[in-house]
Amino acid sequence: MILVISSSLHPGSRSRILARACVKRLHELEADVSLFDLAESPLPPCDGATAYGDSNVQQLSGLIENADAVLIASPVYNYDVNSAAKNAVELTGRAWTGKVVGMMLAAGGQGSYMSGMGLANSLMLDFRCLIVPRFIYATGESFEGEQLADESIQERVHILVDDTLRLVRGLKPESQV
Repeated sequence: MILVISSSLHPGSRSRILARACVKRLHELEADVSLFDLAESPLPPCDGATAYGDSNVQQLSGLIENADAVLIASPVYNYDVNSAAKNAVELTGRAWTGKVVGMMLAAGGQGSYMSGMGLANSLMLDFRCLIVPRFIYATGESFEGEQLADESIQERVHILVDDTLRLVRGLKPESQV
């Protein structure tokens, strides 16, 4: 199963458009996919104590643990992924261990294209995740209303999904292929 996490809390989120485009592509490829939208299933702030027992945290932890790969869609704020994405990782911790992880970022300008690296480094070092080396970085002109308006970004969605599936298949034991 491929889990797509939409981390934006904004009602008109552009990163959510990217997440939905990935879900659509995965459906076209008849892949098992699940979407977890943090705007619809909010998580409490990580307090290092009781927040881990929250039902949405438990649900997300289970989805991550059972996923073959996780695709994270996040807006970029202050040259980094949003705090909701980081909070989700803090709350679900070990469930990320050994996962294939891809990223889709929506930003206001071209200057933040490296903004996913902090999260990528954390996932690699803390949880030994394999980060898909191709990621999506889209700015405002790539969207029109609630749709992708840029064919090159749509093509990148297809490539990210295809590369993620190829990595997942390549890592599975031969008995499961």
